[in-house]
Amino acid sequence: MIGIVDYNMGNLASVINAFESLGAQISLESNPENLKNYDKLILPGVGAFGDAMEHLQRNDMDKAVIEFAKSGKLLLGICLGMQLLFESSEEFGFTEGLGLIPGKVVAFDTAKFDHPLKVPHMGWNEMFQVESEKRKVKSELFNGLPNDFYLYFVHSFHAVCDDEYAIGKTYYGYEYVSAVQNGNIYGIQPHPEKSHENGLKILKNFVKL
Repeated sequence: MIGIVDYNMGNLASVINAFESLGAQISLESNPENLKNYDKLILPGVGAFGDAMEHLQRNDMDKAVIEFAKSGKLLLGICLGMQLLFESSEEFGFTEGLGLIPGKVVAFDTAKFDHPLKVPHMGWNEMFQVESEKRKVKSELFNGLPNDFYLYFVHSFHAVCDDEYAIGKTYYGYEYVSAVQNGNIYGIQPHPEKSHENGLKILKNFVKL
């Protein structure tokens, strides 16, 4: 059984529909005490980092997610959910995150753009798989996908972390990390549930892990 953390940050219908289309057993969960009953966990999210952390902390859902991750079970953060996995964010001031992946979340640095680009980064863009010196292999989250493939993005902030945690990168004005893995903890910046066949393939891989 896969649980989706329900903490009132975004419409979860498309995430549920995507998993159900794959035949996965999926359930929304708003009670932190019940997270331990799931085999795998999805942490979605749309909106501001600070608001999301505040919602998670209201009933200690943040602590429950951390404990779930520490148990060794698989956790996947999607979009804002991926950003929450990091230690902190600079969005609207400094906010501490879940600290499950070393690194931080920053705004797109428009001074680095080699030509004018709009923020937020919105629409279809390419993700290319990367392998770290530590892993020496590409992530199983992308099994069956080509080295470069398109997904749907909507975000104004992005993660900064050591390459050992990067499993996917994207170019938007400059190269940035768009997918991460730290052991049993995965994160992906784009929306796989809105990315047609490629996105469904990622979710299917997660189900099969």
